[in-house]
Amino acid sequence: MTSREIPRVPSSPGSGLARHLGLFGTTMAVMGGIIGAGIFINPYLVAERVHTSFLILSVWIAGGVVALLGGFIYAELAARLPVVGGQYAYLREALHPSVAFLYGWVLLLVIQTGGMAAVAVTFARYFLELTHWSVGDFPVAAAALAVLTAINCFGVRAGSRVQSAMTLTAIAAIGLLELFSFFRGGQAQISFRPILGEPPSLKLALAFGSAMTPVLFAYGGWQTSSFLGGEVRDPQKTLPRGLVCGVLGVIAVYTSVNLVYVRALGPGLAATTTPASAVMRAELGPRGGALIAAGIAFSAFGFLGQSILTAPRVYFAMAEDRVFFRSVAWVHPRTRVPVIAIALQGVWAILIALTGTYAQVVNYVVAMDSIFFGLTALCLLLLRRRDSSSPPVAIAYRVPGHPWTTLLFIAAEWLVVISTFARDPRRSTIGLLIALAGLPVYFLWRAKSKSRGATTA
Repeated sequence: MTSREIPRVPSSPGSGLARHLGLFGTTMAVMGGIIGAGIFINPYLVAERVHTSFLILSVWIAGGVVALLGGFIYAELAARLPVVGGQYAYLREALHPSVAFLYGWVLLLVIQTGGMAAVAVTFARYFLELTHWSVGDFPVAAAALAVLTAINCFGVRAGSRVQSAMTLTAIAAIGLLELFSFFRGGQAQISFRPILGEPPSLKLALAFGSAMTPVLFAYGGWQTSSFLGGEVRDPQKTLPRGLVCGVLGVIAVYTSVNLVYVRALGPGLAATTTPASAVMRAELGPRGGALIAAGIAFSAFGFLGQSILTAPRVYFAMAEDRVFFRSVAWVHPRTRVPVIAIALQGVWAILIALTGTYAQVVNYVVAMDSIFFGLTALCLLLLRRRDSSSPPVAIAYRVPGHPWTTLLFIAAEWLVVISTFARDPRRSTIGLLIALAGLPVYFLWRAKSKSRGATTA
């Protein structure tokens, strides 16, 4: 089936909230899809992997550039294949259904659930910073996941106003942090000498790529821009401009807050798992730490609640393709919530939260996610090649600078994969084996579906 033969699927009930967005609304939607809890905890992971102020800030800027290129690629793919399932559908139509299944398989077992676990750990760390309870991060993270999964299974989902409130809370917390650091900050700990810390080498390149792992996790969410194509006015102009403005805005926010971290904490950033609280405590004492911790915990909890309902669309598409449990496609007749898909996802996220450390979870998620981001960008190269061998297709917008920008995005994503495997080969290999274990499962389900079809006939 080609992109011309795929009908446009009506928008989901929730997508109408974004209908007729202009440039400002699109920009805010892009920023809201990216800014979450990662910026408040991931900087210490970056500082562990690259050790100079210049490299730390450069990694955050580079991550933003990758997010911008990815947003453009997914925007064109969404225009070409406006179907349910997003990335799953792109891989299915351009590469092969088995590749799409592997993506959905890894999304459930590693990417989405691992990401949820990592955000839950962020919430737990700042919640405990605020309450001073003598419990570990992971039980609190698991409890948060259980509560939010249960709420969403009952059909209670955050509305667009709550989503905006969570985004504004995160931005307000960052603004407060920067404001007090600028006006009340003590002696700056930042230094741009030495620039690299060591001569340029393959080792340094791999360290930079490894540092991109937590950065790309913090920038995660740019791919949701691909779902905005039918919801904005004049998408050919507005969506690319909104993507540029939104991602540039996030780059500015993320780079400036890391400048604050490095300025206030210096080398101590690598040893501070809650850097925002550490900075505010230094400026305002215990009350400052408690204030910022409350804002971040609230933001992380809300962001986690919103993320729970995104991936079940993929599981639904897999079940509709008859390569997953049919019960996963069941939607509650009254609440219109995919209860089984959400519960399955929630239970697995809780298990990940209970069995892994934060850094390991991030490595699992980004390594697997980056493999499929690169493969999805490859889909665009294949679809463009199909265009050259057939009558031209009218597409709302196209990636600027293609194919070079697309190839740069693929190279950046797969450099992160290589670097993550080099830094944490054991756990990265486990993640890859989980992915490959989906192949026999896929063929088993396909055979079962064919035998059912033959029996019915």
